[in-house]
Amino acid sequence: MRTETILGLSALAVAVGLALLACQGGGDSSTQTNSPSTPPATPAYAPLNGESISRATFQNPHAHIPAQCYIETSFGTQNAYLFCHTDGVAKRGLGNNNPQAGLNPNVGNLQAEYAFGVIDYPFVPNSSINPWINTLRPEVLKKAVDALGLKLEDWDMQAYVRQDNWRAAFAQRPGSPKEWDSGIDHPLRLFPGLAPDDLPAGNDGFVRSTVAERGFFQDGQGWITGWRAVNFMPYGIFTPRSGSVSGIYIRLPEVFMKDAEGRFSLAVYAANLERVAANIQDRLQGETHYLGAAAGIAIVRGQYPLGTEFAHPLHYVDVEADGANPSISPYPGTRARRVKEIRWMYKMHPWHPEEFGMGLKDESAPVYANRQQGWIDNGVGWLLGGWIEDAGGALRPQSPSELTQCVGCHSGNLRQPDIGQNAVYTSGTGNTIDSTWALPRKLAGEAGWREMDYLGYTAKAQAVLDESPGRLTLPEPHNRALGQGEFKVFLDYVVGASLYGDMPASMDAYLADQIRKSRGYSADWPSLSAALADGRAESVRSAQETRLKLMREFTARGAYKDAEGRILPELFLPSRREALEAARCYRQVVVTQRYDFGKDVFAETPFTLRYFRTPEVGFTHQDGRPYVLGEVITDRPIETNPAKFTFGMGITPTLIDEDKPFAQGGTFLRDYVPLLD
Repeated sequence: MRTETILGLSALAVAVGLALLACQGGGDSSTQTNSPSTPPATPAYAPLNGESISRATFQNPHAHIPAQCYIETSFGTQNAYLFCHTDGVAKRGLGNNNPQAGLNPNVGNLQAEYAFGVIDYPFVPNSSINPWINTLRPEVLKKAVDALGLKLEDWDMQAYVRQDNWRAAFAQRPGSPKEWDSGIDHPLRLFPGLAPDDLPAGNDGFVRSTVAERGFFQDGQGWITGWRAVNFMPYGIFTPRSGSVSGIYIRLPEVFMKDAEGRFSLAVYAANLERVAANIQDRLQGETHYLGAAAGIAIVRGQYPLGTEFAHPLHYVDVEADGANPSISPYPGTRARRVKEIRWMYKMHPWHPEEFGMGLKDESAPVYANRQQGWIDNGVGWLLGGWIEDAGGALRPQSPSELTQCVGCHSGNLRQPDIGQNAVYTSGTGNTIDSTWALPRKLAGEAGWREMDYLGYTAKAQAVLDESPGRLTLPEPHNRALGQGEFKVFLDYVVGASLYGDMPASMDAYLADQIRKSRGYSADWPSLSAALADGRAESVRSAQETRLKLMREFTARGAYKDAEGRILPELFLPSRREALEAARCYRQVVVTQRYDFGKDVFAETPFTLRYFRTPEVGFTHQDGRPYVLGEVITDRPIETNPAKFTFGMGITPTLIDEDKPFAQGGTFLRDYVPLLD
């Protein structure tokens, strides 16, 4: 988006704003009252301007390709790719035009091949060279910490994660928190107007304030800020075991908060939010428009209305945080008081996904972003914002290269010459619905409209350092299309705890204790560490094939959940020691500010990023050097023929066999859809 385009979008936003103002009206004794008028003295509006920036100028020009995309699949026994690289959502025409499991021949099957796109190749290093050094080589990150004269063992991580860093950032946000854009040239110009002092949300999920200036109207319990909490089923990312946990809040424009007479109405607003959720979750029953003052706004299939906002605080994990003790954390679900990031989205302009068709995958388009204000255009209708910890732990705006990591997972494909930063733009994943992950997976009913609590997590009083720290109180949600528990699907295909395919020691030990031949399983749970130490790829293959078979026996019995259908804590939750060590690993990135090279840090390189292939399915470095067994995989072969349109792209098979059925150990799943019953 060039400057003149963004100004045009601002004009569009102004037009929408005028429409909203036209719908405003006074309340009466049967409705809520309006908040006091804003003081007349306001700074002049500063245009929201960015610049087109070539990704080739970034330290990591391939920031849009997540680190998880580089993992090995253990001879096809671990398929984490299916949760992102799917055809299912695009086939439904549900806010996604990015099929990545074979439906678009110009993109290919990204479950089956490491077919990473390229940027200005050969002038920029190709994307089949893994750029995520923090994840790939944690010892390199440790050396950077050592160079600062810091010692990891000196860090009191429990004290650190219980310090607040959100309030100070919010206090610096200029303008009214009721406005998505403060209109003032400032590093926190677009920082979400969600005050942490107003959290946690009420039992109905609505965020109320005692401060009139932060609310649109009173409902008798407080000032309605417009924000509502969303409680959803997480993927194998941003879970307690991954070291990062989410809060999610949505806010619609003011017109959606009013009835047909222009009076504020919480009932109308709740009904409109429910229509948004039903649309995104593909469960509308013939509704075509929104309600009340928004009755003239048509529902666009699989898309949010213009002006929708999301606020996404990404917290450290504190296993004592369940919302019961505000001195630990006011947030439930292991969400620590300290945040790693505050993320934000705003639906800026329309997107017509059907116009792209089966276009080519070309990720060389520049990004349009602001270097000082922490925002980027995702190319398909949304502004994304992000504020992350500086070296001292305070929140600062993210750089364009850091924000490009967000675009990689929250975007889509564009071919609209009149809108957007480029006539053609391609990015994102196949699983999102209008660039979002959370609302599609909102829990059903009232449980889905409350603070994100990670399936009703309740901490165990005085849990010791190495035991399960609590339990889950909500049953496992079921995947609508597959008719199975969502966590079961994850275990059956990934055989791990996260999208890296890793398995923490406590989870592995629990499975080894439970899965035994003496308990009726076909074999004892094999030790992966023993197979790795054996020094033969065949041993790794045998162990992983057995683990896949046994995991499916385990889940078929329902042994991964209790009698009430709740996921066992040993599989879902880290111990207190594991959570603190994960925070310690991540803080290395904070103090060095090396976010461009990865935010996921392990004590040692995960085995899924090391080379364990037998000769018949092996590959070499790009320069032809053979890999040594157990070597960290730094690069994979690419297409070297400049006459092919795939020149510079990856060509290595993942070993996921799309023809192998599930019953015979197959892990390919073409049409995964992230919708729940």
